[in-house]
Amino acid sequence: MVYNQSVAVKTPLQQKNILLGVTGSIACYKAADLASKLTQAGAQVDVLLTQAAQQFVTPLTFQSVTGRRAYTDVDLWGSEAHVLHIGLGKTADLLLIAPASANTLAKLANGIADNLLAVTALAATCPILVAPAMDGGMYTHPATQANLAVLRQRGVIVVGPVEGHLASGMSGVGRMVEPVELLGHARRVLGRSGSLAGRRLVVTAGGTQEPIDPVRAISNRSSGKQGFALAQAAIDLGAKVTLIAGVTSLDTPVGALRVDVRTAKEMQEAVLAALPQADGLIMAAAVADFRPAAPEVHKIKKEGGVPQIRLEPTPDILAAVARYKIETGWQGCTVGFAAESRQLLENARQKLQAKKLDLIAANDISASDAGFAVDTNRIVLLYPEGRVEELPLMNKAEVAAVLLERLAAIIAEVPRNTA
Repeated sequence: MVYNQSVAVKTPLQQKNILLGVTGSIACYKAADLASKLTQAGAQVDVLLTQAAQQFVTPLTFQSVTGRRAYTDVDLWGSEAHVLHIGLGKTADLLLIAPASANTLAKLANGIADNLLAVTALAATCPILVAPAMDGGMYTHPATQANLAVLRQRGVIVVGPVEGHLASGMSGVGRMVEPVELLGHARRVLGRSGSLAGRRLVVTAGGTQEPIDPVRAISNRSSGKQGFALAQAAIDLGAKVTLIAGVTSLDTPVGALRVDVRTAKEMQEAVLAALPQADGLIMAAAVADFRPAAPEVHKIKKEGGVPQIRLEPTPDILAAVARYKIETGWQGCTVGFAAESRQLLENARQKLQAKKLDLIAANDISASDAGFAVDTNRIVLLYPEGRVEELPLMNKAEVAAVLLERLAAIIAEVPRNTA
């Protein structure tokens, strides 16, 4: 039976209360972008600006991108003074301070509560994440390093800083990390108690390349977008992810351990090496089915005429995983993808059975709005017991979120891997 599903997809940021603390730094302009990105991701963002921050940016800037009031020290001494910081601190799901100046880090480490942000931090019961931003000499100073060590010891998550051009005109370590990376850290923190918490997943993504000579290769049109979205969705649910990436230029999701490979053989070796510690495998990579039997050592010259290239099969990774399960007793879940241009369900069902999969996602790559090199996908999920679930056209992040929810339900029945 085919079930047509209309699916509502949530991310860890949706409907979460995030306090964004902004302190005195030229990196305040990045904080405005971060507030916008958090809001677009569905979070309710309340901004707390220190007096120094207001020398760089105004509350109106943040109110314009969040649609919510931005607080300053004036509010601490207003009519809500006896409850404001307590209310903000107790209801927040995450306190994110970006940029975090050396002065504010010192206050947090020593419990000094002389402004609205600092006193709210003392009242907060949620995770705290700080993104330092300052000149290189200030960051490397023993006092700053000691303050950061104290904060880390207390469980504060410190992200950055990174090396680059600084406001002083010098270069060094002190630049605040980019908003998109901080967004990833926020997702990871808020998702760490999700339905896959404590589980370890292996996700493959992107296409492989099989060399013809030192210059040319057999490849495909896979961008890796769906596989990377699956890795992010797994992290959103609290999983520890090993992302085995073929040829792609995509940025690694925050929290994923990335292993780069190029050929099908290298991908198989990486998958089998990661499986013993994993609870599941999502095989989303577009692996080449054939490779040149004898790649040329030197570049093939066109003056020699059209070459005759003899092909041979590449390793069948899912078949190797099926054998591994039988030989070792590995109990992890395996999810495959079937990218087909014809007989979609028939081919997917055959692959599901032959590779002994727990779930397979089939998609018609001949459709212009699904498959390779586009941001949307339309998939059909097939289960071993015969159930078929047809999903509507969604962006690849939404597809990933749905698939991981289905996987979480399956993996809940699997004993945790303690290797």
